[in-house]
Amino acid sequence: MGHRKKHAPHRGSLGYRRKKASRHTSRIRTWTSSAESRLLGFAGYKAGMTHIALINTDRRSPYYKQEQFVPVTVIETPPIVIFGVRTYRRDPVTNQEQVKTQIWGEKLEKDLGLRLQVPKGKLNLKQAIKLEKDSLNEVTAVRVIAHTLPRQAGLSQKKPDILEIKVGGTISEAFNYATEILDKKISLDDVYKASDFVDVNATTKGKGFAGPVKRHGIKILPRKTRKGRRVVGCIGPWHPARVMWTVPRAGQLGNFTRTEFNKQILKIGEDGEEVTPSNGFKRYGRVSRHCLVRGSVPGPAKRLIRIRDPIRPKPVDIEDLQITYISTAAKN
Repeated sequence: MGHRKKHAPHRGSLGYRRKKASRHTSRIRTWTSSAESRLLGFAGYKAGMTHIALINTDRRSPYYKQEQFVPVTVIETPPIVIFGVRTYRRDPVTNQEQVKTQIWGEKLEKDLGLRLQVPKGKLNLKQAIKLEKDSLNEVTAVRVIAHTLPRQAGLSQKKPDILEIKVGGTISEAFNYATEILDKKISLDDVYKASDFVDVNATTKGKGFAGPVKRHGIKILPRKTRKGRRVVGCIGPWHPARVMWTVPRAGQLGNFTRTEFNKQILKIGEDGEEVTPSNGFKRYGRVSRHCLVRGSVPGPAKRLIRIRDPIRPKPVDIEDLQITYISTAAKN
């Protein structure tokens, strides 16, 4: 019988950056495009999870037209306020996008002063918009600067979270739409509707310093192993005389920025009592405006959840959603 090769695959994906996020408000670096002039994203606060019953309307599913229980995440989505417009241009040397112009609104929320000091321009709003329209041939992207309204959510937080959202359409259409909604409040149903698929971006729960078993999923060594069992058996060869970055080691776990693709919005509503448990969501409380997203999303309760148009859309053949039951039983 010949020698059998030992199978020992690498534990822990190298496709992830295992570095602690610098802030809880995650940043979206990649946006898709759209022919329609509208916002390509939104934001809300994670309240918790529950479950619903719905009629399966996916024609490819073996449970088509059958009732199913589905776990859902409840995200509270108060309106966001558009208080700035930012245009980008392509740098001819580095070929990277750089900020070209920033136009600030005139009706700023009082709580916004707790977060930043908006600079006062020398031109009024109409003059700034007209001046920028004359040079749109240099612009490669248009984004709005928005902030949340945490006072309208179940939070004790007063400082709004600031985020940047890309606007769809051609450059001129996007700029016109962005200046039209400047100083206005935008609701989730102005951007998405039930049954839409979105990408969800957030900062995960922080778990502190963890060993390689929990962090990378390596095997626990036998009982008689010297110098520990919850360690790797060998951290590398003599040469090169250093520990390679591919070796599973202890370190920071959690509090990473993560994106989950193609999550379906199952419901958008304004009556929070139809989804709030009888004793409220744990560590959150009761919700008002909300959306139900199929499955789980990253982060603990009260974490800011960024929603954007999917960059890897899948072809789906789904009919209208039919929700038959939403659980409001008390959660522990």
